[in-house]
Amino acid sequence: PPTMVTCGDSEESNVFTVAWTGIINSHPPKTYISVRPERYSHHIIAEKREFVINLTTSALVRAADFCGVRSGEKLNKFEACSLHKEEATEVNCPLIAESPLSIECRVTDIVSLGTHDMFIADIVAVDVDEELIDEEGKLHLDKAGLAAYSHGEYFSLGKMLGHFGWSVRK
Repeated sequence: PPTMVTCGDSEESNVFTVAWTGIINSHPPKTYISVRPERYSHHIIAEKREFVINLTTSALVRAADFCGVRSGEKLNKFEACSLHKEEATEVNCPLIAESPLSIECRVTDIVSLGTHDMFIADIVAVDVDEELIDEEGKLHLDKAGLAAYSHGEYFSLGKMLGHFGWSVRK
């Protein structure tokens, strides 16, 4: 996924694009992002030990691309992309208001892997647009209009191909 990661606090914050991310554990819930040490946001996350993974919709792809190729060191990418900051519930860094789902994370480990450092984090909160939750409390991410990234190209998601366990059902 081409996610937009936010970091920092009200004094110093940034948004940048990360494609190397995912869930690495269910209980306790854990995730990761891999970031090059020379990226502007690397030092912010290493120091503050918090970040937010904001899922990218098709409508946010242009902003995600921009945030992935421009540095936040001398540019406010929130303003440049007309993104709105929203207060998180558990961490000090902002969420992106336009994102349908934001995962608040607290860093537990930093693993140097060569070109990237992997920030392993506890998921401490998940913020979801209420429109994506039905009356029984089920999440419907298929209605979020999410985007995907593959080999330098962005794609819109939408067509369901199957569901967990369908290949072995009788």
